[in-house]
Amino acid sequence: MTNLTIAIDETIVRKARIRAINEGTSVSARVREFLSDYAQGNDRQQIAGEAFIAAARRSKANSEGAAWTREDAHDRPYPSPGAA
Repeated sequence: MTNLTIAIDETIVRKARIRAINEGTSVSARVREFLSDYAQGNDRQQIAGEAFIAAARRSKANSEGAAWTREDAHDRPYPSPGAA
């Protein structure tokens, strides 16, 4: 394994260490994971977005072709004042 020296703001490193501890990992492990994904061209958000779109296209949820308008989406009852 190769060591890599980078310059990062101390505040960012401190916050990253705290977050890593809370997640049961280390900053080094997270950086390795990021660089591995980056080097391989993996973009998790892009992959997740494509998977969502593919699932939506396969969905039969609107098989009858129902159409919604903006008014339909915003037409909902509001709670009366004082109701919790």
